Amino acid sequence: MNPRFADLTLEGQHVVLEPLTMAHAEQLRIAASGPRDTFNYTWVPEPTVEDVTRYVHEAERQRDAGLGHTFATIRRVDRTVVGSTRYMNAEYWTTTDRRASDAVAPDALEIGSTWLSDVAQRSGVNTEAKLLMLDHAFDVLGVKRVTFKTDARNQRSRDNIERVGAVFEGVLRSHMAASDGGVRDSAMYSLLAAEWPSARARLAARLRPIVT
Repeated sequence: MNPRFADLTLEGQHVVLEPLTMAHAEQLRIAASGPRDTFNYTWVPEPTVEDVTRYVHEAERQRDAGLGHTFATIRRVDRTVVGSTRYMNAEYWTTTDRRASDAVAPDALEIGSTWLSDVAQRSGVNTEAKLLMLDHAFDVLGVKRVTFKTDARNQRSRDNIERVGAVFEGVLRSHMAASDGGVRDSAMYSLLAAEWPSARARLAARLRPIVT
């Protein structure tokens, strides 16, 4: 297990991101059982015990292999699991003489596989989750680049990625299996370490304050 990902929890005003485990499985199943019209292009488990169990076990396998870290997205006000997001596809670059890197932290990674139940969308949860994850990626892990990708047909997801401040890099044609069947084109975006301070200021300004 990568020590930079082990037991990593990120906490903000709206959201808590905890390592996804079977302890979250039932609430995750409930979150996936609501309206699914926004899940057309996203890998979201079916609301069954079997599929949620498979989803959690795959997340744990990737975490143990040091390839990423999957979070349960928890609404802080009532501690309800409302979805999931993850660090994924961690890259450990070779050295200048082409030797394998011995770095503990990745040089680059992807933020993706993000989904929220209908009741948590447009609530500030996703904005703060991205802020927490990007802060940790750039300021703690010290990555040089964060990648985002989405089904090229998913305009809603593309708009959300662009609002984070990521730069569109192009479309990879016939890139991977589509969540709704067939093969999809992937719209690719990135955010670099040098771009994060200004992007962070814009993202933080969009975060809704807690109403008391």
